[in-house]
Amino acid sequence: MQHHIKRELQLTADGSHTLFIPEMDEHYHSVNGAVQESRHVFIEAGLHQLEQPEITVLEIGFGTGLNAFLTLLDAEAHQRKVQYYSIELYPLDMEVIRRLNYGEMIGAGREEVFQDLHQAEWNIPVPITEFFELHKIQGDSNTCTLPDQIGLVYFDAFAPDKQPEMWNQKIFNRLYAHTAKGGILTTYCAKGAVRRMMKEAGYAVERIPGPPGKREMLRAIKL
Repeated sequence: MQHHIKRELQLTADGSHTLFIPEMDEHYHSVNGAVQESRHVFIEAGLHQLEQPEITVLEIGFGTGLNAFLTLLDAEAHQRKVQYYSIELYPLDMEVIRRLNYGEMIGAGREEVFQDLHQAEWNIPVPITEFFELHKIQGDSNTCTLPDQIGLVYFDAFAPDKQPEMWNQKIFNRLYAHTAKGGILTTYCAKGAVRRMMKEAGYAVERIPGPPGKREMLRAIKL
């Protein structure tokens, strides 16, 4: 998938935007509600399951920055420090980002902070707020260096049938090795093959109710 690929802005059922890639026939977020999906899969099923006052989050697929933005707002609300690593091979252009409505829709008055996430320099840690430090890594999740003692993984790559190279045994083995004991991996995907790879890596895996429009999702824990 190349950087110059065409991306169309679309409205989802909850009024928030997603991007659609015609060439892949794939959306960045659920058409049933982009913000709803992110909140359900990553914030409620992941972040809210952990109690530590400081947490390291690793996101596979920075994309629109929606998961990072929701995590930042949650970190502020609960005054917990988040070190947020995010890996992205094909960062979006700022012109696309400026058209996304997440800033005004979810964090009224925080539009600038949403832009800050995207304008932050790559490959170095950048403090965005008192509680949120962002470290965007431009690279391939299969090969780039991962942080240690990860408390939470947001596995948000494109669907396995669209981007199979992102869903493999090696990547789940690597994530497991870099995750702290008690750490969680959460994803919107509920495929049996993915669940088996996670189990093979060592995780305890559960199927839990998915976001609107999706019956189930997966949550994995390093016991």
